[in-house]
Amino acid sequence: MAKDLYENSAQAKAMLESANDILGFRITDIMFDGTADELKQTNVTQPAIFLHSVTLAAITDDFAPDMVAGHSLGEFSALVANKVLSFEDALKLVSQRAQAMQRACEINPSTMAAILGLEDAAVEELCASIDGMVVAANYNCPGQLVISGSNEGIALACEKAKEAGARRALPLPVGGAFHSPLMAPAKEELEKAIDATHFNAAICPIYQNVTAAPSTDLDTIKENLKKQLTAPVRWTQSVQAMVADGATHFVECGPGKVLQGLVKKIHRPAEVSGVA
Repeated sequence: MAKDLYENSAQAKAMLESANDILGFRITDIMFDGTADELKQTNVTQPAIFLHSVTLAAITDDFAPDMVAGHSLGEFSALVANKVLSFEDALKLVSQRAQAMQRACEINPSTMAAILGLEDAAVEELCASIDGMVVAANYNCPGQLVISGSNEGIALACEKAKEAGARRALPLPVGGAFHSPLMAPAKEELEKAIDATHFNAAICPIYQNVTAAPSTDLDTIKENLKKQLTAPVRWTQSVQAMVADGATHFVECGPGKVLQGLVKKIHRPAEVSGVA
């Protein structure tokens, strides 16, 4: 993961070595040669994905976005891309976010599931019918909505989704109910970290997960970032808003190509490329 960047770019190598110092352990050793289990550790997974994304953007020629957005953790990468956060400050926030989320998962054992083939409104109604904590968490694309909640609630919601005609109701291998009220303890920790971090003027709008609306106002950006852990990721709506505001070419910077597929489903005429 990002080993090719490290070996072929002096700038990427410097950034990744700086990350080792900031985090206090050699995350690059795990990214390059670690096992799948080691990469799945919360204090590794989120910083590793963030590092791959921001390093790739930094070394990509003519990378000058007119607007940015990021899915969940990716919002921090997007804030680096539009210069609101420095690489160093964003990495520290990502690390604090990961640790806070892990602690919240230990307090409230919970999970998530992907519901495919139902309208968003049908999934929302289904969640509301469950006796317990189950909410819509990630609006990934039309016909694909991830739900989040208690273990028992998610199991019941999956059963009901299949009965309602869902093509699939797939429990996800995650550590907790991200983007739900069960992440409240992590939200409180992250709020303090955000308040202690310096934010710079944006060079372009960011379409944030919480509102799916563009913003360059720093107070608004901070408040939306604080709400992110307990609010749904409105990715479908974000891409639709970007297209409505003139986006015709999307570039994904990260360790995979998942978002490219989602963007194509949301807006087929748009040109999408990956630099990962």
